[in-house]
Amino acid sequence: MVENDKDPGIVNGLVYVDREDGLKRVVNNTGLYVRLLDKFRTGTNPDELFGSLAAGDYEKARVAIHTIKGVAANLSLQELYKQALDLESQIKALSVNPGAPEAFRACFDETLRCIDRVITQYG
Repeated sequence: MVENDKDPGIVNGLVYVDREDGLKRVVNNTGLYVRLLDKFRTGTNPDELFGSLAAGDYEKARVAIHTIKGVAANLSLQELYKQALDLESQIKALSVNPGAPEAFRACFDETLRCIDRVITQYG
C-alpha cells in the first residue's frame, strides 16, 4: 500500500475518499462530513451482504449492496462506490464472480483505513 502524502483518501493512485467532493456535498461543513464518515465507519458492516451471498439470498444481498452503494456515493467514497456498483450488477444478474466478494471486502477495508486517516487529519 502506497499512501498519498498530501491526501489521506488516496492509496496507490486510487481515490477511496474524495474529500473535496464530499465536503461540497455538505456545503463545506467539515464537522458534519467527519461525523458522517465516522457514522459510516462505525455503523456499516458488510457481513449481512456476505452472509446473504453465502446463503444464496440474492434479494437480501441486493438490498444490502444497494444501501452501501448509496451511502458510498453520498460520502464520495469513490472506489467503494465503483466496487459496490459492479457487485450490485452481478447480484442482479444472479451471477457473482467468485472473487468479487473478496475484492469488495478488500476495498471496504481500505476505505475504512482511509476514513480513519481523513478523520485524524480533520479531527
